[in-house]
Amino acid sequence: MKKLAAFVVAGAAVTMVVAAFAPAAAVEKYSVSATLKNNTEVPRPKSAALAKGSFSGQYVENKSGGTLTWTLTFKHLTGTATAAHIHMGKAGVAGPVIVPLCGPCKSGMKGTAKISKAVIAALEGGKAYVNVHTAKNAGGEIRGQVKVSG
Repeated sequence: MKKLAAFVVAGAAVTMVVAAFAPAAAVEKYSVSATLKNNTEVPRPKSAALAKGSFSGQYVENKSGGTLTWTLTFKHLTGTATAAHIHMGKAGVAGPVIVPLCGPCKSGMKGTAKISKAVIAALEGGKAYVNVHTAKNAGGEIRGQVKVSG
């Protein structure tokens, strides 16, 4: 019985040492950014010559996709920002909304969104853009392709 107890204690000690030195699970964290301009929006916006902005944030991947935290800033729009989204689409091509960000929006707005593996693939593949909509330019007033680093 004493041998069995010694064996159990030794086994527990080895398990604790291994657990203490095991590397923590790597967190997949990536930064995202986009420079929003009026001359990259499709179709071209009306009367928005000075409009510009930026989108930045990061996402952390998990088994089902990830969590995106973001900040959106803009200025010189033709009116109130009625909405902002991440859309599927390569540069120069309009596409469907894949992540709603805000609506109505204010410059400096921050948020969090759950994103799918498909959205992550679009972001990492250069096939996603952010744009900001106004009443005058309902299709979008400023736009920028999302870049991922990490």
